[in-house]
Amino acid sequence: MTMASITNSHLTLLFLISSTFIIFTLALEFSDVTAEAPDGFLPLAKKHVVIRNTVKNGEELNIHCKSSENNLGHIHLKHGHTWDFRFLVNISKSTKFRCHFWWYAGNKKFFNYWFDIFTVSRDDKPSGRYPVCQECIWDLSDYGPEGYIYRINRDKSEPWCFPMDDEP
Repeated sequence: MTMASITNSHLTLLFLISSTFIIFTLALEFSDVTAEAPDGFLPLAKKHVVIRNTVKNGEELNIHCKSSENNLGHIHLKHGHTWDFRFLVNISKSTKFRCHFWWYAGNKKFFNYWFDIFTVSRDDKPSGRYPVCQECIWDLSDYGPEGYIYRINRDKSEPWCFPMDDEP
């Protein structure tokens, strides 16, 4: 009889802790108040990716982004314009969006690149090399050579520079 009451009290405590965590998480989702936890701390963190067409030649940028769960389709982005999408990081924190970028430099050259525009290990890991971004803003080739993409920092510090892949 004593063993059953110990098991029941442990189950009750586990239920209370789990319920409190779920209520806390839901309250943060629906609250307008900034959460005290870092962006990457909770699963299902809200993310906003913004891509700005700043290619040096002023051409239209073609974009196709997808994850294992979502295909965002083919986008034609005029020079100087932005395109964005929002999503929630999945519960297993394995969300990754890969984008294909291509554009022409007049009639002379064709640029064709792929890049992981969002990965949890780079963009949503509080202990990672790069800061966590709730709004991940990306520029193509405005700051340096072709074939690089830049994650812009809200604090106006130098952007983070990443090489793009020339194969899928």
